[in-house]
Amino acid sequence: MRQALPHAWLLAEAIEWLQGAGRLQRQFFQLGRSGDLPLWEPPVDMFGNEQAICLLIALPGVAAERMDVRLEQQAVVVRGERSLAGHFAAGTILQLEIPYGRFERRVPLPYDDYRVADMVLQDGCLRLTLERMS
Repeated sequence: MRQALPHAWLLAEAIEWLQGAGRLQRQFFQLGRSGDLPLWEPPVDMFGNEQAICLLIALPGVAAERMDVRLEQQAVVVRGERSLAGHFAAGTILQLEIPYGRFERRVPLPYDDYRVADMVLQDGCLRLTLERMS
């Protein structure tokens, strides 16, 4: 077991690459969709135990009134829109890495009876705390 420890960095790096690839796939392979369908998915961190789940959803530049949070069939769904800031619209885009437009993220939950106990939008992240009802 002690011999495997020097190679632990390799596993950690592989996991990081896989997570990055998943984020890129969710973000960019949906850009061609049109209409009312979402164009991108925000990244989510989720922590929990048997009583509650806490989600941290990255939503840089999204105003609270431009999003909707719902509990639906054993999932939490966050929808909304990130608009291109008005003061940038007049200039030429030189680089655009932060996604704009409609977004939706559906996060499956391990159980189906939750209630939203706390919801805070701060520093570009939405923190949701869901308490298990049963």
